[in-house]
Amino acid sequence: MLAEVAKTPSTHAIFVDAGYVHAAAGLLCVGTEDRRAFDLDAEGLIDAFIDKARTIFADSRLLRVYWYDGARRRIHTPEQQAIAELPDVKVRLGNLNASNQQKGVDSLIRSDLESLARHRAISDAALVGGDEDLVSAVEAAQGYGARVHLWGIEAAEGRNQAEALLWEVDSSRTFELDFCRPYVTRRPVTTYENEGEPPPSRDEVRFVGQRIAATWYGERGPAFLAELLPGHPYLPGPVDQDLLIEAERLIGRSLRGHAVLRRSLRDGFWDHLRSRL
Repeated sequence: MLAEVAKTPSTHAIFVDAGYVHAAAGLLCVGTEDRRAFDLDAEGLIDAFIDKARTIFADSRLLRVYWYDGARRRIHTPEQQAIAELPDVKVRLGNLNASNQQKGVDSLIRSDLESLARHRAISDAALVGGDEDLVSAVEAAQGYGARVHLWGIEAAEGRNQAEALLWEVDSSRTFELDFCRPYVTRRPVTTYENEGEPPPSRDEVRFVGQRIAATWYGERGPAFLAELLPGHPYLPGPVDQDLLIEAERLIGRSLRGHAVLRRSLRDGFWDHLRSRL
């Protein structure tokens, strides 16, 4: 019986918190956590993680890579769909709230880690993340005999992984700038300024705000309004920035430096949302 167990090949899986990867790699390589400012070559990075795991777990086979991300109503974006179509990759989606914060991702990681460890489907787990909430996932997997190895991305400054998480794992490894740089590319800055043309009127900008609110409400539903309403008349920073970018795209010129017009944009945005009450 012991001989049979010894001959059983070990299996590993890689668990990637995409939110952590985007934030850490973006900040390290191009100086920003804002996903809109850079492109991440997820396929290339996943292949690099697989190659690294093949070296570290030399006598083990890969089960698959789990890629955890957030999406409105848990509906795949085109980018997430492309990742899901990669071989040996499973995309698992949490939700995004009105502030573009991921919700439910940590619980998905814990569920998968614990389930795979409990069923002896993996002997080793490479966890790419940094949130302290992942401590319970590590403890659950270890409780069933799996070893958990924390992989992180070099912090641009300070630390981007919780100490409590580092204490719990069986080993840790940090990927430095040279490893990450090939997979992160800054997007070119687009300006929307038409020289010689008069700026749009306040009413025109207010209407654009209403139009954007109608589209977003239709896509995201009443929960979107419920999350924003307590902060009225202010908007969370990420939402306000998304509103500005979308408005500039529709208008075809920049609203930066036009405080009055930006106020009209927000007013129009709130006009429509409050009409839904």
